[in-house]
Amino acid sequence: MPLFHLRLCVLTVPVLLALGMPGLAQSAGGLASGSGALVVKSALPHLNGFRQALAAAAARDDAVARFYRDSGYAAMWTAEGPVAEARRMALLNALDAAPLHALPIARYDAAALRRAFRDLRSEGDRGRLEVRMTRALLDFARDLHSGALVPKSVDPGLVRDVPRATPEAILAGFLADPAGFLHGLAPRNPEYARLLKARARLLADVAAGGWGAPVPAKSLKPGATGAVVVALRDRLTAMGYLGRTATMTYGPELQAAVRAFQFDHGLTADGAAGETTLTAINTPPEDRLKSVTVALERERWANIERGRRHIWVNLTDFTAKIIDDGKVTFSTRAVVGSTVAEKHTPEFSHLMTYMELNPDWTVPPGIIKRDYLPKLQANPGALAHLKIYDARGREVPRNAVNFAAYKAGNFPYNLRQPPGASNALGKVKFMFPNPWSIYLHDTPDKHLFARENRAYSSGCVRLNDPFDFAYTLLARQEDDPKRAFHKVLDTGRQERIFLKDPVPVHLDYRTAFTDARGRLNFRNDIYGRDAAIWAALVKAGVPG
Repeated sequence: MPLFHLRLCVLTVPVLLALGMPGLAQSAGGLASGSGALVVKSALPHLNGFRQALAAAAARDDAVARFYRDSGYAAMWTAEGPVAEARRMALLNALDAAPLHALPIARYDAAALRRAFRDLRSEGDRGRLEVRMTRALLDFARDLHSGALVPKSVDPGLVRDVPRATPEAILAGFLADPAGFLHGLAPRNPEYARLLKARARLLADVAAGGWGAPVPAKSLKPGATGAVVVALRDRLTAMGYLGRTATMTYGPELQAAVRAFQFDHGLTADGAAGETTLTAINTPPEDRLKSVTVALERERWANIERGRRHIWVNLTDFTAKIIDDGKVTFSTRAVVGSTVAEKHTPEFSHLMTYMELNPDWTVPPGIIKRDYLPKLQANPGALAHLKIYDARGREVPRNAVNFAAYKAGNFPYNLRQPPGASNALGKVKFMFPNPWSIYLHDTPDKHLFARENRAYSSGCVRLNDPFDFAYTLLARQEDDPKRAFHKVLDTGRQERIFLKDPVPVHLDYRTAFTDARGRLNFRNDIYGRDAAIWAALVKAGVPG
């Protein structure tokens, strides 16, 4: 049963009993082992110690306390019989796999829980272990399904809302089908499975000693020979970009391997090993492993229905793509928020509902305070392309405003650029209204799209091919999308075209991701967000 379909389940004593939860008469105090299973045997006749210890241990968590109170303090894990045994083994076996998912295993250490079963000596021990097992289930289910961290607690740009299952939903789902429920927790997106495989390969590479010595050069050009070329050859071979060869010359074979590496790392694929390329080649597998581990956590944060058609903007890749049924049907270069902290593009998901043609540009308050007000105070005639409006939308003459009388916190005017060829938003913007005033848009400033690093905007995402982007979106609702688009555009008026079927937009940030063939790609951590996530994961207990 899907995890989030269980939010409305209410656990009552009759329901729990119908699911096979043993009653209080099935007490336990000892352990016998058979076929590797944990089998609890009745030993102690008095139940007060169990109930009191369970209630005391559960009291620190309202949901857990309510669950046991509603069940009449029935034993879920530590009772006798095959039902409780099946629950124990299903959970413990699932917890054994936690390291494969790079989860904080100390929160639900399967080995420690097994020791606790072996060391049971009293009904008090059993009551406390009941709660430990339940908490382990809740923590593990939430971590594997929707992430071990809360994004907003790591970086202010991580404004993504992550749906979390309620304890009631987790417990109801587990009790209905323990093994099936646990099996269905991890993200089903193929990307998650590909990242797990990539992480396993990297772990093996690290265990084997890595990819060999770094290439001892700042740059290498085709035609070079000697020991430094051998070092480049051997490292590319270890990373899987080159077959076994004895060449000592930087020839066509090595150029092709360098180009493939550059393509997978978002670099200009010219086959020359310049400084940036060699820095990437010399990055150790341990660092790449961190990126993949963070990507797994990000994939758990994005464990939602993304839409059969959706837009994916990968900020680190500087691209915006339209995805239809898992396949990229359109892709364009993008310029994203600059590396200045105040201009970082935030990460979130929303619904694109319309496009605005011939838009005007209302300058965001942050840009006014940070950039434009100081310029106007220094020179009231500056920024002549912008008009000034009061809070009621009335245009105000520049000579009527004393800019020096205001500070960033009390400037009462709006600045707006009318539609036109030089408008900062170009000819079209794509709207998914959100609290951060972030959207995708055209731009008259095209030269930045030719750069490898394209972090230059004030936060919004500029598109290199906005018209083609619009045609692709409109093709679902127009027989001739190009004609429909230009019919509105050519009027020169500020108009909207609404999407009949709103399209989910996901602003994401992946320094490690795979393509459809499973090839692992890496990008630079332009905002330092993945470094912060990695540090938080290690602090939470993910092995460093």
